[in-house]
Amino acid sequence: MKKMIPSTLPAALVALAAGSFCAPTAARADDVPANSIRVGMYAIFYHVTSSGIQGQYIPPGVSLDLKDAQTPYFGYIRRLNSKFDVELAFGVPPNTKTIGRGPATVGSVPFNGQTIATAKWLAPSVLLEYKFLSESSKFQPYIGVGVNYTSFYDRKVTAIGQQGAGGPSRLSLTSSVGPVGTVGLKYQLATHWHLNVSYSISRVDSDIKLQTADVVRTAKVHFGPQALVVAAGYAF
Repeated sequence: MKKMIPSTLPAALVALAAGSFCAPTAARADDVPANSIRVGMYAIFYHVTSSGIQGQYIPPGVSLDLKDAQTPYFGYIRRLNSKFDVELAFGVPPNTKTIGRGPATVGSVPFNGQTIATAKWLAPSVLLEYKFLSESSKFQPYIGVGVNYTSFYDRKVTAIGQQGAGGPSRLSLTSSVGPVGTVGLKYQLATHWHLNVSYSISRVDSDIKLQTADVVRTAKVHFGPQALVVAAGYAF
């Protein structure tokens, strides 16, 4: 930092005083709150494609699917300016069911349509969002792009999944980082309250490993989750 010389000191004090008096005036002129929180519900629709399960004793055509889920949604939105916001979106990790797809049975064990495993997802997203209309508008459509991180935990193989695998089994899934996009509509109820509806699409890729004693089966899975959010928000 440059050292201030005496000849510039009066000007600096004037500028500092002017800034101190002008700041409250600017804040009153721009009364749009800088922060918002939202609480609502996620409806998650999985669009699964899989390489199929590979490994010993696996018949052709054995694959995986996920059962759609619902979970509470939470969002923190930071206003950057009249056109751009940043949103941190996340939900209570849903307990997602993995469904077998393919033959009716594997050996003598029912497979197609059966819940063979469960896992919980921790999947926060950060998005930069562009607002199309003036902030004084009641209806405020927006679009956003960002990045999603997904981590899996509390992974369990069900009893019928273990029967099909041939015994007690351990399941693992790799974490994923991928793009996410959203379109949304905000309806301003009052200065501090609003309603929000959005639809997001993200990319989640994971390598699945199922280990039963010394036998290892693997699959590459693209989940492609899409999420509908309905939420109420409070700005402060």
